[in-house]
Amino acid sequence: MRILFDQGTPAPLRDHLPGHSVETAYEMGWSALRNGELLAKAEAEFDVLITTDRNLRHQQNLAGRRIAILVLPTTSWPRLQSITREIAAAIASLKPGQYLEVPL
Repeated sequence: MRILFDQGTPAPLRDHLPGHSVETAYEMGWSALRNGELLAKAEAEFDVLITTDRNLRHQQNLAGRRIAILVLPTTSWPRLQSITREIAAAIASLKPGQYLEVPL
């Protein structure tokens, strides 16, 4: 899968997602985009957006989106390290357009 990390998603997580192509919003030059603009751009090039923005589904209309969205419970890499298997499993289970929050 082609995965985009939103601002706040710890970059070291990419090392725990073998077999996936991972880019960050910063690497794409999209770090200044607002959520709606970022979603539109990401949807054209990626299968999954990984974010830590738990308010995204309340701020954006996600109906009809093709990109899957995975929301992480924290921006803290030390805390996420203990659940990297769960994150990888959640990514593997995602369907196009699905929204899923990973518990800590």
